Amino acid sequence: MSLTFKQLTLYLTLLSIGGGAGVLGSRYLQTENGFKEISLASPPQQQLLQTQENPAPRIDGIPTDNGNFIAEAVKKVGPAVVRIDAARRVESRLPDVFQNPFFRGFFGNEMPTAPEERVERGTGSGFILSDDGRLITNAHVVAGADTVKVTLKDGRSLDGRVIGVDPLTDIAVVKIQAKNLPAVRLGDSQNLVPGQWAIAIGNPLGLDNTVTVGIISAIGRSSSQVGVPDKRVNFIQTDAAINPGNSGGPLLNDRGEVIGINTAIRAGAQGLGFAIPIQTAQRIANQLFAKGRAEHPYLGIQMVGLNPAVKEQIGRDTNINISQDKGVLIVRVVENSPADRALLRQGDIIQKVAGIPVREPSEVQQIVESTTVGGNLELEINRNGQIQKIQVQTGAFPTE
Repeated sequence: MSLTFKQLTLYLTLLSIGGGAGVLGSRYLQTENGFKEISLASPPQQQLLQTQENPAPRIDGIPTDNGNFIAEAVKKVGPAVVRIDAARRVESRLPDVFQNPFFRGFFGNEMPTAPEERVERGTGSGFILSDDGRLITNAHVVAGADTVKVTLKDGRSLDGRVIGVDPLTDIAVVKIQAKNLPAVRLGDSQNLVPGQWAIAIGNPLGLDNTVTVGIISAIGRSSSQVGVPDKRVNFIQTDAAINPGNSGGPLLNDRGEVIGINTAIRAGAQGLGFAIPIQTAQRIANQLFAKGRAEHPYLGIQMVGLNPAVKEQIGRDTNINISQDKGVLIVRVVENSPADRALLRQGDIIQKVAGIPVREPSEVQQIVESTTVGGNLELEINRNGQIQKIQVQTGAFPTE
């Protein structure tokens, strides 16, 4: 089809306008402080380098070799991550109903007469804290085992002795006889924010030295939120894939520092994993290495965080008279506990602990956990509309 001179002129004009808009659009890049001009004469790769505002992270202050900070972090920490194989003897007891003489007479010689003993085996992860063979892992990885088999990344397999286990935080420590071992560097888990990089290393499903990556998706998850209400930990939540066998392995930041211990997953969930903050783990590990056990400060109260809905429900279901809808309500005081001796009562509303305002039970728990057994804590409470300050001397959490 032939074009008239008028049509050809129109098409060339439109093409010119479109090309000019493209040049104008590629000439300026928006930055945090406005717009930045770049040189159109530079090759595309050079333009990208010139306009990069956030260079690749550094490991120990040294730029990464290939710009992949994940690979560099793993290269640095990977040799200190180990596989832990634990075996425990389990006795299968007969149900009490089979002790009934009727059943014994009915089954005769076919009736089992003694408990059967079997060996349960499990695999988890851990990492080396010091070059003399001190390791840390999860308590549930080594529960019931006195010795474990520790396999290093270089292929060596060594016997490990379980030094101590703390079920309340799910932390355990192991010692192997070796020297000059690669060790991790610990980071800071107290100033984490959602959105930061998170790198997990471990042995999920028996696949050694597996690396997954994601972000920290939340912090301060309480044990009840995670589904393990018997633990005393505020967990880090991450979307880095964590599977059975990852337990006890390290969670790293973008600098290759350990910020947590991968511990739990929610059944049926996707992209939800939880790690024990490294500050908590280190504190417990130091006690376990020193004394073989960990002590946890204890008040002896059951609490609930107040809000309008909780206030209404408690007022409807109990005889507790609540005058406010903020704070932490004491719903039960354990008999002969430190709280009981300090004359705390059901219905008291905790507003401050050690001068720090609190609104959730997990905040109270965190402050109490950071103290020492036998130390004094000042609680500011609201009792029937009257503000009082009460001194409580913490005790040791009961082992039974």
